[in-house]
Amino acid sequence: MKGTLVNSGSIIVGSLIGLSVGSRMPERFKKILMQTLGLAVIVIGLQMALSGREILPVVGCLLLGSLTGELLKIEDRVERLGGWLKARFRSGSSTFVEGFVSASILYISGALVIVGAIQDGTVGDASTLYLKAMLDGVASIAFASTLGVGVAFSAISVLVVQGAITLLASQLLFLQDPRVLGAITATGGVLILAIGINILELKKIPVGNLLPSLAYAVLWAAV
Repeated sequence: MKGTLVNSGSIIVGSLIGLSVGSRMPERFKKILMQTLGLAVIVIGLQMALSGREILPVVGCLLLGSLTGELLKIEDRVERLGGWLKARFRSGSSTFVEGFVSASILYISGALVIVGAIQDGTVGDASTLYLKAMLDGVASIAFASTLGVGVAFSAISVLVVQGAITLLASQLLFLQDPRVLGAITATGGVLILAIGINILELKKIPVGNLLPSLAYAVLWAAV
């Protein structure tokens, strides 16, 4: 669990730095930074999505996942959790929920989560999660400076999801199969692309409702 604890801590530290910087930043700088972040996230998402060799299974997983997520109302539940955290900690940030949801999904939908958590849980090698911690920490500085304190609370999502994979690592070794990782990366890339579209305010996409797509991707690759 040490890798996940360091990862969660890096998100909190990065967010605190971003909040201190953001409070002194003129609005026009925040706007251009947000637009730049959106473009960067889209590029990362495209790179991941296009890494897959077969596009049709990815589309199928996304369609099934979106229907499942809509049926379960995952986006609404995640937003309600964000709203509860906002009220619980009496935050006045108007972008608290957006920051919490966007950062949470971004930090838990990559292949590094799977590989790093399983390595940490099985052989105690947390080096991959340390790398992820650095990346997430830097990203949190940028996100928190524009989206506010909600980004810091995404550390809870990382702690729960990544921590669960670490604790169950011995039963989840099949997730390291190259076919499974490839499916997760390609499908997760589309989710990250959707986050970038949301950040740029081009269209509001309920990314939370797409999360079951990752489970379908694992199932398809494993079978």
